[in-house]
Amino acid sequence: MKKEIIARGLLGIPLGLAGGYLLSIFTSLIYAGGYYAPCVPQLARAMGSEINGVMVQALLFGILGFGFAAGSVVWEIENWGILRQTGTYFFIAAVLMLPVAYLTYWMEHSVKGFFIYFGIFAFIFGVIWVVQYEIAKRNVRKINDKLNQSRETDF
Repeated sequence: MKKEIIARGLLGIPLGLAGGYLLSIFTSLIYAGGYYAPCVPQLARAMGSEINGVMVQALLFGILGFGFAAGSVVWEIENWGILRQTGTYFFIAAVLMLPVAYLTYWMEHSVKGFFIYFGIFAFIFGVIWVVQYEIAKRNVRKINDKLNQSRETDF
């Protein structure tokens, strides 16, 4: 299990970096008025320069990628119910995401800002979870249909 966690985590680092880069492009399209903004201005100011801000952000994206990927092993613990798997993964994701969001200035640095960001995070997590659950349910239904068809032809 430990080897699997580390292997997935290491694979997650470049995925986190790629996701972060795509996020910076997406947010630039929406908020930067036709320019590319590799990080939010507050992070660049806090780090002393844009390049320092981008390096810190890249490190944090790598950590996020590692953590999300490594944490995905909870979905394969067969003796855990879906509630325990979901709660554990949500906890892992929140413990990773909320400090990163704070450090990168994606949230207002206040209690109100924290709760607003947490609410958005929980909502997005929930939407993704429901979509993934429905896909898995559909796949199980397809497998069961094939098994039932196979049984009918065997008799």
